[in-house]
Amino acid sequence: MKLTSIEICAGAGGQALGLEQAGFEHVSLVEIDKAACQTLRINRHHWHITEGDLHHYAAEKWQGVALLAGGVPCPPFSKAGKQLGSGDERDLFPEAIRLVSECKPEAVMLENVRGLLDSVFDEYRAKIISDLNNLGYIAEWRLLNANDFGVPQLRPRVVFVALKKGAAEYFNWPSAQAAPAPTVGEALFDLMAANDWHGVRQWRERASDIAPTLVGGSKKHGGPDLGPTRAKKAWASIGVDGMGIADAAPAKDFIGLPRLTVRMTARIQGFPDHWQFSGKKTPAYRQIGNAFPPPVAHAVGKQIQLALNAAAKPKLKRA
Repeated sequence: MKLTSIEICAGAGGQALGLEQAGFEHVSLVEIDKAACQTLRINRHHWHITEGDLHHYAAEKWQGVALLAGGVPCPPFSKAGKQLGSGDERDLFPEAIRLVSECKPEAVMLENVRGLLDSVFDEYRAKIISDLNNLGYIAEWRLLNANDFGVPQLRPRVVFVALKKGAAEYFNWPSAQAAPAPTVGEALFDLMAANDWHGVRQWRERASDIAPTLVGGSKKHGGPDLGPTRAKKAWASIGVDGMGIADAAPAKDFIGLPRLTVRMTARIQGFPDHWQFSGKKTPAYRQIGNAFPPPVAHAVGKQIQLALNAAAKPKLKRA
């Protein structure tokens, strides 16, 4: 059964795509970044996209929607930042709660960085759950690792799921896949070999682990790279130069550590190859690095869908 949804802070559409695959039909998506909005339009011209500040978005017209989902900005909680939480002007959890109160969805799904689990945010997490409880939802959070769902990347994310009391009893968190996620070498071999690079087989053997967490970076800093010094060292250990993003796969006689292309980073993030990204290299990579992996969103979304469908079925009366 198709269920409708609203997607806030939609970015390049990683979570929206995964939820679509899980059976949700998006009636509204909100995103402030121009390039990301163009990415959404390129890939799903029929989606209704609002380009603008979430503070100015109202959701009363969408009362009765099945799901409100989104990946609110992570800098307020990221270890790479100052972890100001509610003191950071970019904290949009309060806006998400406001929208829940306006459209009264059957379920809520919000994701953020692992830093939100730090003890400094214990009260903050408790407040999110309390606010949702006061609105009639049973809410809980779980730390999910992308590689448990087939994504070739170490990407832990905190996911909040809240359902109305009638559906909450049917919700179960998704289980990790039995098969391990592909290594970087396995996932990117064909892309690295696109220009007949002589060293691609040796590289595949070296790239025998999943990737470190991709980092989208900030608009306040320079061009795209694969993260801070520690991350670059981790990339180098599996045969990747993390100092930047390449325009193309290695040439036939290339020697050294190759850099990833935008398409390679998208595959590392779990995007299908047909998903296009708007803008030049830097904005395209930032969209990818900040995305929620579609396979993880699909796994959680499927469980929400199952819970909502189960709750909608008439219960058999006891004799």
